[in-house]
Amino acid sequence: MGERPWTVLSCSTSLDGYLDAGTAERLVLSGEEDLARVDAVRASCDAILVGAGTVRADDPRLLVRDPAARRRRLAGGLPEHPVKVTVTASGDLDPGGRFFSHGDGTKLVYCDTGVVDRTRDRLGGAATVVDAGSPFGLRDVLGDLAARGIARLMVEGGGRVLTQLLVAGLADELHLVVAPFFVGDPGASRFVGAGAFPWDAAHRASLVEARPVGDVVLMRYDLAGSGCRR
Repeated sequence: MGERPWTVLSCSTSLDGYLDAGTAERLVLSGEEDLARVDAVRASCDAILVGAGTVRADDPRLLVRDPAARRRRLAGGLPEHPVKVTVTASGDLDPGGRFFSHGDGTKLVYCDTGVVDRTRDRLGGAATVVDAGSPFGLRDVLGDLAARGIARLMVEGGGRVLTQLLVAGLADELHLVVAPFFVGDPGASRFVGAGAFPWDAAHRASLVEARPVGDVVLMRYDLAGSGCRR
């Protein structure tokens, strides 16, 4: 087992790079065809990671929807759904949320040392709470996942987690979907935060695929110089 899992970042944005519209209403960035594609990527992974903000805002299930894909996982000796993972500094998570209540697979919550006891009390048996240190970094989280047998990890957001992984050089692939509209709200969340990357040529990624998926465009980038063959 390597030092960390092979890590695939999955992200959908508007044409001007926004993840949401800056309003209480959830911005829908992709359609059914792309959701089916994302489902297939999920089915190929051992675990799916999202930040605690995404758990709170989107209330995601993070399950494989396609019954045939679930059967193939079971036939291959894998659990029906990938392990669900989140990271939190505060431990402010609702055990009744769909991340915890949907699916009977493993759920892992990595949190700051200072809130471990409170988080365990809050979540009860809904998840395994892991002390990630204080302050904790995503490199350590990925190392612990590798030690637990996670070889392929999909990260679905939010923007802060995606940015941290990119800046730290902890991502191998980026699956970037661009929706055909603009948001134009400076208060809305962007894919990569301002000032996250001081520009230099080392930050150029290699495009390995570009294709329409319904009315959105998928661009798949190699971030590790491997050709994305894993």
